[in-house]
Amino acid sequence: MLYRALYTLTMYLLTPVILYRLALRGLRYREYLARWQERFGFFRDPGLDRPIWIHAVSMGEVNAAAPLIDALMRRHAETPFVITTVTPTGSMRVEKLYGGRVFHVYLPYDLPASVRRFLDRIRPRLAVIMETEIWPNLFFACHDRGIPIVMANARLSERSLRGYGPVRPLARRAIRRAAHVAAQSQPDAERLIRLGANRHRLSVAGNTKYDMQVPPGLDVDGARLRESWGAGRPVWIAASTHEGEESAVVEAHVRVLRRFPDALLLWCPRHPERFRHVAQLCRQFGFETATRSEDGTGRPGIQCFVGDTLGELLLFYAASDVAFVAGSLQPIGGHNVLEPAALARPVLVGPAMFNFEEITSTLEAADAIVRVRDAATLGDAVTRLFVDSAEARAIGERALRVFLSERGAVDRVMAIIDEVQATSARAHDALPARSRSPERRLPAD
Repeated sequence: MLYRALYTLTMYLLTPVILYRLALRGLRYREYLARWQERFGFFRDPGLDRPIWIHAVSMGEVNAAAPLIDALMRRHAETPFVITTVTPTGSMRVEKLYGGRVFHVYLPYDLPASVRRFLDRIRPRLAVIMETEIWPNLFFACHDRGIPIVMANARLSERSLRGYGPVRPLARRAIRRAAHVAAQSQPDAERLIRLGANRHRLSVAGNTKYDMQVPPGLDVDGARLRESWGAGRPVWIAASTHEGEESAVVEAHVRVLRRFPDALLLWCPRHPERFRHVAQLCRQFGFETATRSEDGTGRPGIQCFVGDTLGELLLFYAASDVAFVAGSLQPIGGHNVLEPAALARPVLVGPAMFNFEEITSTLEAADAIVRVRDAATLGDAVTRLFVDSAEARAIGERALRVFLSERGAVDRVMAIIDEVQATSARAHDALPARSRSPERRLPAD
């Protein structure tokens, strides 16, 4: 209890700092200032009858959750669904994928009163937490109300495990409130057990990202987009870049242009607040530049096309010959390499892929990914793959084979969810009639 009290006190003391940071981000990206009341649990009661609730932090986690959400919707067609995110980009992705079919709200800060208001309005029958979002007050509150938690696609790097530091005893108590933890891989499972997960309620289910569906006709749409830039031009994409990687992308493109003067850089920054800056940066370096939002498909002769929209990254991968997945030249941990792999595009990454360690290792073992160190090696690798199109095609085909061979995680997680719900129903039925309610305490261990 002492750890939890100290944690909660710290959260309350940090609230002004959190609000300041929220406002600061809002100055650069207005959507962060919208709906701020939801972050404290204030929103209209949607009047849902014991929905299934899925939490996915941001756009990447929403994409990873989509195959599982789709399967749950098919299995539970009459059940309402709630999806929470933390970021506006995640919110926009939920709206694009599901629209009015789900109720979306931001997850509140992990303050007891905010969590209580949130759960009072949602009243879920089940919580599915994607990846490894361990919020102690939320987990304890769900446990106290008898809301089973399934942690799906759970992952934990060695770096993240060390990062828990002094709050590790509290994290241990919180994660043991989960009804089941479905880990992405055996190393993830071992690290989650070291964190404190109950090994008897943990299994290796695989990564749901492998179960993503490529939209029909995507290759045709990608080819059509390429035609607007000029047929036959070599195109490479720098996807999900962060601020500290932007100069490296510019330097790499300069190196590519020396060998391929007609090459096109398709550039998709990770965060919307970087869209305008990246377009300005391209123009400052003398690149003929167009943007998706202002120029639509662009035009022949441009040297840089900035994808300043959300939800179109797959289309941009389909329009490219070579894909560099960023967040990996800086110690950020990388981003999803399976999207270009699913389209048989050769994938380049930097040295820092610790958030996708298992996926990257699997691709490396199949010689289906290319590592680069910096701007120079990035530019040289892109150039080399443009020169040797047969090798580029072979790398992409090997990546696709890996992608197809690892599918099936959604079915395994669905089986876990079915068992958790059945166990919860049996526990509910075993209670005396006068004690039955949607809110009941679950066993901690």
